[in-house]
Amino acid sequence: MSEIEIRKEGRIGRITLTRPKALNALGYDMCLAIEAALDAWAPDPEVRMILIDAEGDKAFCAGGDIAVMYETGTKGDYAYGQTFWRDEYRMNAKLFEFPKPVVSLMQGFVMGGGVGVGCHGSHRVVGESSQVAMPECGIGLVPDVGGSLILARAPGRIGEYLGVTGRRMGPADAIFAGFADYFIPEADWPALTGALVETGDWEAVDRAARTPPPGELAALQPRIDALFAGERLLDIVNALTADGSDFALSALKVMERNSPLAMACAIEMQHRLKGSDDIRRALALEYRFTYRAPEHSDFLEGIRAAIIDKDRKPRWKHAGLEAVPGADVARMLMPLGEHGLKLEEELQ
Repeated sequence: MSEIEIRKEGRIGRITLTRPKALNALGYDMCLAIEAALDAWAPDPEVRMILIDAEGDKAFCAGGDIAVMYETGTKGDYAYGQTFWRDEYRMNAKLFEFPKPVVSLMQGFVMGGGVGVGCHGSHRVVGESSQVAMPECGIGLVPDVGGSLILARAPGRIGEYLGVTGRRMGPADAIFAGFADYFIPEADWPALTGALVETGDWEAVDRAARTPPPGELAALQPRIDALFAGERLLDIVNALTADGSDFALSALKVMERNSPLAMACAIEMQHRLKGSDDIRRALALEYRFTYRAPEHSDFLEGIRAAIIDKDRKPRWKHAGLEAVPGADVARMLMPLGEHGLKLEEELQ
């Protein structure tokens, strides 16, 4: 069975992820197939808009297929991961900049690579089951696939909080934080899909939208803004420790399981991107980290602990949340010179 189905259907171009048993995890060939479709459909007058959806009810896309990155990286072959990320990020940029409306229907888990496919379009739809998150710091990576830009644009300090905790967002919170635009009950999705196929009228999404069930982030924002306003990871840790509330301590508990280096870099990246709407700048910054990640970060150890051995006991490079020197963050985010992500050249 194919991993992805790409076709013109009625008035639209349609991309369907078809790996429901693997939670529609995004593989390298899937990234290339999506990019090829975008290139073909951008100038095609028969395609009025694009619809991206996925089979199964558990996940739109729960992340990238990273097992091969572990297998190659542990053998000292870093080129596979670097190529995967470079080509995936180019596809993410093309989605963000696509000249026609892009509707995504995102049920269940929408995480990591799934955010890169589903959360850069013009009409991002969530339903009752949607659980959106950027949990990369838990495996020693930073929020990437353009997720750093969405986090940087989130209200107040919501982005810093979501980035270092990987908190899952239901539909209302995903809309509040800027990862989605519309809540439409999932029972209405088949009829909406049929209307889009028949007419190519993307305004049907606006007409189908409803008020989502209540979320939590809006009410939490004043507290989050106060506690996550620090310039560095250490500043945030100190604020949470001093506050001592149940909310602060629960956030610390989650952060203590994550990679200190990844969280410190994630915070720095968001601060550099504040006020920006430039997806290319965000992806190039992310690539500085991910290019170096297999060799110089906690990434391979994070995958080992979470996915390979599943012992949930990663041995991070830094002993605690207070132990990440600024120089280590700077090294991970330094320009890559000739190896950098040159989207201006690749997207000509």
